[in-house]
Amino acid sequence: QVQLVESGGGLVQAGGSLRVSCAASGRTFSSHAMGWFRQAPGKEREFVATISGTGDSTYYTNSVKGRFTISRDNAKSTVYLQMNNLEPEDTAVYYCAAAERVFPRTELKGYTYWGQGTQVTVSS
Repeated sequence: QVQLVESGGGLVQAGGSLRVSCAASGRTFSSHAMGWFRQAPGKEREFVATISGTGDSTYYTNSVKGRFTISRDNAKSTVYLQMNNLEPEDTAVYYCAAAERVFPRTELKGYTYWGQGTQVTVSS
């Protein structure tokens, strides 16, 4: 069982930066690929970024490439999403998720554990 708690959301102006974090419980954090997803009002939850259990493989959705960076600290059982040059279209609730496998996954169904989400609002 893995419990995930996100933090670091907030309100930022367009062009600004924000880092969201996700702390995981359990002693096998490195055995889980981690992902970030987001859900805007009236829209489906969508993939943002994923990282392998060792941290050596990452994937991003096209709209955030070059602006967002996913990373993890296995010693702290924490995954991060650094978001730069934010746009109003990035406004959403951001969720972190843990997969049962070490290989990064881009689809929602590949993840077993989910956090409660943290709101990110980008003003124009």
